[in-house]
Amino acid sequence: MPSHLSADHPAAQPPGRGSVDALISQTRRLKGDVDAVRRDAPSDGLDPQERWQRALYDLALHQLSDLDGHLAQLRDGPPPVPPVPGAHSAARTAPPTPRRGSLLSRVGSAEWNLLTDEASWSGELYQILGRDHTSPPLTLDELPSLVLDEDRPRLTGMVTDCLVDAKRIDGEFRVLRPDGEERTVHMMGEPVLAADGSTASMWAVLRDVSELRRSERAVSETRDSLQRQRQRAQSEHRLALELQEAVLPPWRGSLRLPHQGTETLDLAAHYLPSSASALIGGDWYDALELADGETLLSVGDLTGHGVAVASGMATLLGAVRGMAMAGTQPGQLMSLLNQLLDATVQPALGSAVCCRYRPETRTLVWAQAGHPAPLLFRSGTGRRLNSPDGVLLGATSGAVYAQAEETLEPGDLLLLHTDGLVPGRSSTAAVNRLLDLAPRFDGVRTAQDCVRMVMEEFGETEREDDACVLIAKVTS
Repeated sequence: MPSHLSADHPAAQPPGRGSVDALISQTRRLKGDVDAVRRDAPSDGLDPQERWQRALYDLALHQLSDLDGHLAQLRDGPPPVPPVPGAHSAARTAPPTPRRGSLLSRVGSAEWNLLTDEASWSGELYQILGRDHTSPPLTLDELPSLVLDEDRPRLTGMVTDCLVDAKRIDGEFRVLRPDGEERTVHMMGEPVLAADGSTASMWAVLRDVSELRRSERAVSETRDSLQRQRQRAQSEHRLALELQEAVLPPWRGSLRLPHQGTETLDLAAHYLPSSASALIGGDWYDALELADGETLLSVGDLTGHGVAVASGMATLLGAVRGMAMAGTQPGQLMSLLNQLLDATVQPALGSAVCCRYRPETRTLVWAQAGHPAPLLFRSGTGRRLNSPDGVLLGATSGAVYAQAEETLEPGDLLLLHTDGLVPGRSSTAAVNRLLDLAPRFDGVRTAQDCVRMVMEEFGETEREDDACVLIAKVTS
């Protein structure tokens, strides 16, 4: 059987909403009831009381529509966002809470007589516009003086359409009060016709919607911010994934190692992404034929997630390959990796295990840096290899790493893995769970079959961190 490495990589609701849905249904039923009453109310009389009632119906419909929208936002919530590096909780910042009472608005009324050029305002309108109650109400010609320059054409257009074409007014504009405060006013008005059908006056209700619009802007800005964060997180995830795919052996298909002599190892691997994070971690696995005919096997884990970690992992893996190709033995290789990590600009910690397999003598020479030891399966039993001394990479300057040797036999299985493979377990318990697979491994033909057994046992488990497993089967 030719020696090869094959690997697979799997592709990576709101809370209960019944009570909010019930409120939305009630709001919409109430809107229907109010609309029905409004349609039945007189619409052609000159009675100011009738006009006021009809205007209040319209305002109630506006208020209920606003409430409907806010309840929908409460039900649906902001768009989901994968965590960004270094800000796992801050990335999900909630929209600012509107001030209490922001859905309630001041409502005033006004009438402008076109025949006498007189104006009549309610006391509430004086408060909305910040005017002194002792001052005369502004005429239609004077009203635009309170409106922001960019909104004046809108007000002028609405008033003109009302007076010339008898169209109802329904729009918003911003005013600058004498105290310097800017307010947003929603105006609803209609012409009042004389007996001969000409327009005698214009009557309107004005509602202060400043707090409501401020709340809506805050929600919109927060939603936009969350959307930008999501896009950044997606871009970072894609970049980290591309970087990982570029440096690790293929996740799909197979990689044939160009052995010059007898092919003695069958290799398979699998990468399992975290179920708790959308960001790529720093786990790696690798198999490489060296210039002297030996085979390099390594797995490791650089702490953290994201592009920076994936880049650091690529740097370490490149260093491992380069030094191994130059003939560096596992113990010395670990010491040099530790120096490399210790010299990086941003401090980081990593763990790794590195093995050189000599096919002529079936000897495995290996070293580890704070990493789980390889597991050896033989004739239906399994054991953990005794670990030589070695601390985490980057933990201390000048660390020395010992190395060990193990003689393998045809049919042996060697399993290398990272910590997250058996989540939620202590190191000893995780190893025991893996060793329990020994009877199932006995008699299995290929390393890929063994990887499938590991995935059947642990692949669907919820895991906080990424993990990988690499299995080597000695074929001769």
